[in-house]
Amino acid sequence: MPAFDALLADLRRTVREVTPLELAATVPAPAVVDLREPDELAAGRIPGAVAIPRGLLEQRVEAALPDRARLVVLYCSGGVRSVLAARTLGELGYAAVASLAGGFSAWKQAGLPVDDGADQLSAAQRQRYSRHLLLPEVGEDGQRRLLAGKVLCIGAGGLGSPASLYLAAAGVGTIGLVDDDVVDASNLQRQVVHSTERIGVAKVDSAARTLTALNPDVRVVGHRARLTADNALELVAGYDVIVDGADNFATRYLLNDVALRLARPVIHASVFRFEGQLTVFPAGGAPCYRCLYPEPPPPGAAPSCQEAGVLGVLPGVMGVLQATEALKLLLGMPTIAGRLLVWDATRSRFRELGLRRDPRCATCGEGVDRAAIPLGDYVAFCRGT
Repeated sequence: MPAFDALLADLRRTVREVTPLELAATVPAPAVVDLREPDELAAGRIPGAVAIPRGLLEQRVEAALPDRARLVVLYCSGGVRSVLAARTLGELGYAAVASLAGGFSAWKQAGLPVDDGADQLSAAQRQRYSRHLLLPEVGEDGQRRLLAGKVLCIGAGGLGSPASLYLAAAGVGTIGLVDDDVVDASNLQRQVVHSTERIGVAKVDSAARTLTALNPDVRVVGHRARLTADNALELVAGYDVIVDGADNFATRYLLNDVALRLARPVIHASVFRFEGQLTVFPAGGAPCYRCLYPEPPPPGAAPSCQEAGVLGVLPGVMGVLQATEALKLLLGMPTIAGRLLVWDATRSRFRELGLRRDPRCATCGEGVDRAAIPLGDYVAFCRGT
C-alpha cells in the first residue's frame, strides 16, 4: 500500500478538496456526483446529488453532466475514490472539479441535510430495472422518476394495450386507464393486454389484472367511463402524461382542449388499415391537435377500424412508440413534438412530416387564453351540427 498512499498524497496536492460546509455554502450550487455503489446509497445521500458509481463514471458522466465548465463536486464514503475520480474528470475535459473532503461520512457528521434513502430502489427493483440502470439517460435517479410518474391511457384497446404493457414493464408507478367497454372476441386480434377467458370482462379490470401481474410495483387505476366534457378535467388533472388511444374524433378534440387547459402533454397516435401516425402535443400546447386537424373530416370520410379493418400488429407498433415517448417525457428527454411520424406497414417505411403551430388556431393560437378554453358538444362538432 505504500505506493498507493504516495499516489493519493500526490493527487491531494493537485486536486481541489472542499469541506462539507464549503459545499453547502457554494452559490450557484455545483453539480454533485455520488460515486458510491448502489448498496451504499441505502444509507442516504446528499440532496440533489447524481448517483454514478465510480466504475461507470467514464461511461455516464457526459450524459449526466454535459456542461464541462460547471463546477463538479465528487464524493464517496470517505473521500478516497472521489480524489481519484477528480483526476479522471480533469482528463475528460471538465474544467472545475473538486472532491468532498471526508466524503459522505463527513457530510453527515457536520449535521447537514441528508436524503434518508427512503426513496431508494430496493434490491428487487435494482434487479428488475437493471437494464435501465445501465443507461446514462435513466440510471437510478431516472428510474425513481418513472416510479413516481403518473400516465393516463385513454382507451384500453389496440393502442392502450401495448402502451400500458410497456409502461408497466418500465416501472411507471401509476397507470390510469379510461375505457367503458368490455372485452370482445374481435378485440383479441390486436388488444394484447386481454385474453380469451376475459371476454365479457370490463377492459379496465382485465388490463389491470395483466399489468399488476407483470409488475407489482405498478398501481393501476381503472376509470370505467367514457371521456366526456363532464369528467375530463377531473380525470386528466391527476396525471403527468396522457397517452391518446381514442378511436374517435370527438374524444381527440376534447382531450386536446382539456390538455391545453391543464398544461398536460398528449402522445397522440392513430391507426388505419396498414398505416399509423404518431406525434406529441407538448404541455405548452404548440402545435396542438387542432393545428394538425382544424376541422374534423366529414361524417363517413374516416371510417373506424371496426368499419375499415386494421392489421393486428399495427396498433402494437404505434402503441410501443407511444410508450417510448411517455417514458422520455417522464425522464425529461426530447420527444417527437413538432413532428408527425407516419408508418406504412405495407412498405415497412417511416416518413416524417414537420408540424407547425397555427397562429390562428382556435385553442393554441395567438391571444388564446388556454386556461379558459370552453368544453362543448364534441359529438355535434364532429357531425358538423
